[in-house]
Amino acid sequence: MSTQTLALGIGLVSQLLFSSRIVLQWIQSERAKRVLVPTLFWQISLVSSFLMIVYGILRHDPIILAAQLISYAIYIRNLQLLGEWNKLNPWFRAGAYVFPVAMLGWFVAGNQHFSLRAMLGSRIPRGVLMLGAVGQTIFLLRFVYQWLYSERKGESSLPLSFWLISFVGSVLILIYAILRRDVVLLIGNIFGTVVYARNIVLLRREEARMARTPTL
Repeated sequence: MSTQTLALGIGLVSQLLFSSRIVLQWIQSERAKRVLVPTLFWQISLVSSFLMIVYGILRHDPIILAAQLISYAIYIRNLQLLGEWNKLNPWFRAGAYVFPVAMLGWFVAGNQHFSLRAMLGSRIPRGVLMLGAVGQTIFLLRFVYQWLYSERKGESSLPLSFWLISFVGSVLILIYAILRRDVVLLIGNIFGTVVYARNIVLLRREEARMARTPTL
């Protein structure tokens, strides 16, 4: 099996998991007629993010790798804020800390399939790289914003601004995926963009309903 085939398989599994978390969140939100974020959303996000870290390494894509490393840490923090992190199996928690570090160490050391040197020498057009960096930065800032917002509230929460930032970032990453001919990013972000737009609609309706409700 070639490295590219393996990368594609891992990337598709990761995007399938990412999509499943969005479907889960979407279904629960539609039923409640308001935006909900179940604990399983963050658990699936964590596993998916690790797979995308591996995918970014195999693809020698600095944009994907950098974004997923930061997202990975934020997913763990959200589980901690929910009080669910310590409920997870100790071996799972240990693996969540050790595996990404071990993978990065292997990447830096280098081998015939992937290496930091090969990534630094990759010839991604500067304009395309810049577009991807802007898109991933915006996409990443949604979780930085969400993290700070949740820290202030003392609980994990996804405000309207989170979904607006997600939508803008997802559109830019879609363009990046097309230019890079990255099937994994393309599949993942097409579906995500639709769900982000739908969550914006649901939150707008909820805010309008709350505004019409008289306060006692």
